[in-house]
Amino acid sequence: MAVLKPFQDDGTSIGIGGFTIENGTDRIAVYGQTDITRDQAGLRVARELARFLDQVIVTLAAEKSLPDQTPGSAKRP
Repeated sequence: MAVLKPFQDDGTSIGIGGFTIENGTDRIAVYGQTDITRDQAGLRVARELARFLDQVIVTLAAEKSLPDQTPGSAKRP
């Protein structure tokens, strides 16, 4: 699997379960569908998703001057 460092480039993508995750310098796109089944395969998918989202959170939290919103993005609650 390709290594995806959140927000580091505009070209890397990975697959986790049925999701495709595309990197960008100002946003990360996640699309697709997957089932997290009640078995070892589901546990692996859940852990992979959790590891990736943890990386995203750490990266965002480390930003000293994280804006309230990226220009051009829709308002979120």
